[in-house]
Amino acid sequence: ALNMIAHIRYGTQGKTELANVHPFQRELWGIPFIFAHNGDVPLFKRSGDDQGAVRGYLPRLAVNGSKDYDQVFFPVGDTDSEAIFCAILNALRAQFQTLPSLPVLHDTIRKLCDEIVEYDPELTILNFLMGCGENVQFAYSWPGARPGSSVWNGLYYLVREPPFSVADLEDCDYSIDFSKVTTPEDRVAVIATKPLTKNEEWIELRRGELILFDDGLPHLEPTACFDVETRGHGLKSNHVLTCPSIEEDMRRYGLFQGSGI
Repeated sequence: ALNMIAHIRYGTQGKTELANVHPFQRELWGIPFIFAHNGDVPLFKRSGDDQGAVRGYLPRLAVNGSKDYDQVFFPVGDTDSEAIFCAILNALRAQFQTLPSLPVLHDTIRKLCDEIVEYDPELTILNFLMGCGENVQFAYSWPGARPGSSVWNGLYYLVREPPFSVADLEDCDYSIDFSKVTTPEDRVAVIATKPLTKNEEWIELRRGELILFDDGLPHLEPTACFDVETRGHGLKSNHVLTCPSIEEDMRRYGLFQGSGI
């Protein structure tokens, strides 16, 4: 596998049951989408409800300034995490009739995240990983601490590449020499809610930052995803038409002019 997502959940929203287990998966455009979230998102909780999302309650996110579109994805469980995932997929489905290029997809997801956060920037904590098919993996962070808690909820990443060295785990007396279990061609990005090792350089995602990871490298801006798309690592589907060209797709959504590409 090119991308792997694991989620060890300390439940704060919803019941302890199989329907609330991360990561969540849905199919959009004939492509499997995977989603794991850490945080607390007021937009997806009914007023006065402290148990998380309510089954059947799913706010729409704006698509071209409108929320008048059909929803086809709904949560099975009662976490705000799954509701966020379904809302994002519903908005993407309403937005695009052809597969979006990676620069356009990056820009669109970031705008949807902005809308989620804008509902309550102070109390929203939104950190997620979202895999889209074989190659594409996004990470987004709006970090924070829950009221009354000193625990910081954010996202950190590092890139391991040659020359590989020894990594010392942060929370136990254990080390691993990656030079003995890798090849000179290997490169991997590791994303976690806190640094896992104490002798490596972990980078915290900035507030409101969305990153596309490809081949173990971070791509921070929509235009930085252009090269990823041209290498053939964009979305692939046997059921939905692709845009005639990446340049046309970027022009259509206002990303090409003045981008420097």
